[in-house]
Amino acid sequence: MMIIRVRLVQVGRSPSGRSALALATPVSPTGRVSRLRASPKNARKTPHSPATIEAFAASIKVKGVLQPPVVEVERDGEGVPTGNYLVTIGEGRRQGLRLLAKRKAIERTHPVRVIVDAENDAHEISLDENMTREAMHPADQFEAFQRLTVEKGYGPEEIGARFGVSAHVVRQRLRLGSAAPELMAAYRAGTLALDQLTAFCVSDDQDRQRQVLEQVGPHTPAYAIRRAMTEAEVSVGDRRVRFVGVEAYEAEGGGILRDLFTEDGGGWLEDVVLLDRLVGEKLAGLADEAREREGWKWAESALDYPDVSVFGRVYPVAVERSEADAAEITALSEEYDRIVSEAGGEGLSPEADARLEEIDKALQAFGPDFDYTADTKARAGVMVMLGHDGLARFERGLVRAEDAVAPPPEEKTEDDGGDVDAGRGGGAPEPEEVGSALSDRLVIDLTAHKTMGLRDAVQADVGAALATVVHALALQVFYPGYGLWTPLQLRLTATGLERLAPGVEDGPAGRRVRDRCEAWGARLPERAEDLWGVVFGLAPSDQLDLMACCAGVGLYAVRDPHDRRPGALAQAETLVTTVGLDMTATWSATAASYFMRVPKTRVLEAVTEAVNAEEAGRIAGFKKSDMAEAAERLVEGKGWLPPVLRTVSDAAEPERQDAGEPRDDDAYSFAAE
Repeated sequence: MMIIRVRLVQVGRSPSGRSALALATPVSPTGRVSRLRASPKNARKTPHSPATIEAFAASIKVKGVLQPPVVEVERDGEGVPTGNYLVTIGEGRRQGLRLLAKRKAIERTHPVRVIVDAENDAHEISLDENMTREAMHPADQFEAFQRLTVEKGYGPEEIGARFGVSAHVVRQRLRLGSAAPELMAAYRAGTLALDQLTAFCVSDDQDRQRQVLEQVGPHTPAYAIRRAMTEAEVSVGDRRVRFVGVEAYEAEGGGILRDLFTEDGGGWLEDVVLLDRLVGEKLAGLADEAREREGWKWAESALDYPDVSVFGRVYPVAVERSEADAAEITALSEEYDRIVSEAGGEGLSPEADARLEEIDKALQAFGPDFDYTADTKARAGVMVMLGHDGLARFERGLVRAEDAVAPPPEEKTEDDGGDVDAGRGGGAPEPEEVGSALSDRLVIDLTAHKTMGLRDAVQADVGAALATVVHALALQVFYPGYGLWTPLQLRLTATGLERLAPGVEDGPAGRRVRDRCEAWGARLPERAEDLWGVVFGLAPSDQLDLMACCAGVGLYAVRDPHDRRPGALAQAETLVTTVGLDMTATWSATAASYFMRVPKTRVLEAVTEAVNAEEAGRIAGFKKSDMAEAAERLVEGKGWLPPVLRTVSDAAEPERQDAGEPRDDDAYSFAAE
């Protein structure tokens, strides 16, 4: 074995504080970077990863080649040395040197100290070198990085530059290196996995780490450990955080517990009181702005969705425009459509795009097509709430009971010294004969005949019958509390569902129902007494659409043990099948929505149905909260629904033996009673 030696200059310090390696001219010129070649006898055939090569390059740049590569002389077909050397041991170092040369950090003629081994078999020593070494335990690496910080004062960037890793990776290892000694000992002993250690190290509070370790033990899944470590904080994904913003929270001095071990870099807000205060202040500010800007009588804010059914409701009406304004709006809209259609697939020219912006601004200057009248705003208000998506939700046109328009005063006339109520039917005056000298009994008799005649006439006029039904439904949906303005004895109750299932109003189905009601509310008149003329003037298709909107609002298929309606619930199940309701587009099973609210047996049944029995068996021994979270991940995207939400055939189910107590397996079925 021969060692080719080069004369080394003392490693010193650069002005930046980093080590700088300088090599003098070697005794032999054969140790240059450009003369080193990969050996075909190298036992390692899997190439080094880019990260490993980067680490070699960083180490060599700062500290030089700490271990000389072992090489053999390259020879041509005649056995004559070519002047190059084949690297038997140290291929990673060779590639690190080549990377530095490529980046111009060193010259291609940079000298390298190598060991020429002409005695041993090159392939065998390459295999030996890779087999007889043992990698450092990660715990030793974590603590070694921590020592560099404590003893040398190196920051993450400096350590990363010296070892060829990112500063973020260094921060992770420093956090792990500062784990409680009990955790590190368990990790070294193999009783704690790396993902569990990272979950404990989401916080650097060693006392908290010990406390959670004592609570959950070493065999708890990582996600459950992370949840226990952060149970007193609020996740950055919380709707309140999305609404306020992390920046605003930090600007007020709020602390954030950052998770260094997740891809999205999530974290938790530590000051919940501060967060709630910021949410309340922002909601109140938006409410005040809306009241001042839009001219409402009052404005309120609420973190959660209140029961707005206690309020009356008014809707915007079409804005009256002059003929000139209407003509200009039509012309601008037609020009806009023409420019877009002429562009085709080639895209808009800069001139066309600029013109579209001008048209947009001109149309916006005219204001909305539908708006609330000044009189309406003078007695109505706006409520601003925080939606489940983290966005502010504005409920406009809410009318308090004391601000509702009172029905017209009842007109009374005297008949033989007694008062006759002329306001029956909601305040409309009765026919002339009521004021004559007819007895109450005779009036009842005559109007009974008139009612029968009206029934006959409406039955014979399908259009009038449809309008009468739609009119009665719309009165109760859009004009609650305004009295009775229809002779049709049809009663519809619109029961709010938000108090029964918080967030249901903000779900996909809830938003669609609300949008339809708001669209129809904008088309209907403000006064209930004007509704008939509008409804009767609608096209039959529009009347049917309005009727469907009202009928949908009036449906109530909630199973309440205090409100037993077996026939209604059975018909609800039939209606579900008729319309082909698919609840997978509206609801999904999560830990919060389902799995934490049912027994473990139900959780395992759900996983078995959605995935397989093996996955169910794997989580069977988990604690309830851990099982619920695991089940949520397993069934995600599988389209699984509990029996109560599935669309089934309308075949009657077998009658239960005990109708008083529902069975556990059909406790939520509409038709089970």
